[in-house]
Amino acid sequence: MKLKIYQVDAFTNAVFAGNPACVVPLNEWLPDEVLLNIAKENAVAETAFFIKGKDNYHLRWFTPEVEMDLCGHATLASAHVIWNFIDKTSTEVRFETLSGQLRVQINTEGYTLNFPSRKPKPSELPEEIRQALSMQPQKVYKDRDFMLVYDSEEDIENLKIDRTFFDKINLGTGGVIITSKGSTSDFVSRFFTPQASILEDPVTGSAHCTLVPYWSEQLQKTKLSAIQLSERKGILNCEDLGDRVLISGNARTYLLGEICME
Repeated sequence: MKLKIYQVDAFTNAVFAGNPACVVPLNEWLPDEVLLNIAKENAVAETAFFIKGKDNYHLRWFTPEVEMDLCGHATLASAHVIWNFIDKTSTEVRFETLSGQLRVQINTEGYTLNFPSRKPKPSELPEEIRQALSMQPQKVYKDRDFMLVYDSEEDIENLKIDRTFFDKINLGTGGVIITSKGSTSDFVSRFFTPQASILEDPVTGSAHCTLVPYWSEQLQKTKLSAIQLSERKGILNCEDLGDRVLISGNARTYLLGEICME
């Protein structure tokens, strides 16, 4: 069996930046064990698999460890692959996923994801996370992910995670967002996943489902600029629509290849 594979850098205008995702189009679903093994072999944060339907695509996302319920950068990467290599007849791509229908609009400036809003609620910080942090947050919230609010962009840049403590907690498909107001953007963030082969996710679209409603309320504005301060860095433009959020960015194709399973 041979499968096409694409590797795309998402939420960036240049290769070697943003968040790399692998995208594998399928004609039919392979066993979950095979999909997970492909994701492990790819060794990037997420691998997306999709099958073309009548007027949409059925989309799934796998990390090297688990199937995810929602992933932003691999959804953007999938839309990028469809638009550039499969079908340019529509500037809107519709995906059916574990998180319901997701839409991606395509224009000259890039891709806009229409995702569910996940407004966080105040929460207590688990002891394992508290001990893992080099500095403690001002506030703690939670939806799927824990969201820790800090005083400054400098705090976000300098925070370190001690995996000795961090990997003691299992958050399932969730992770830990750290965030603050930005100095050159409305807000900044970083994202960490315990017990994962990749500790820090370079750019996390799904985390902005939580970040956008929070910062929209805090800053009293619906349109927001965001930077994810990983080493590769990601740039996102966001909009709060109430029950939905818009997350926009660009993408670049890094690799076109073929998976051989014979």
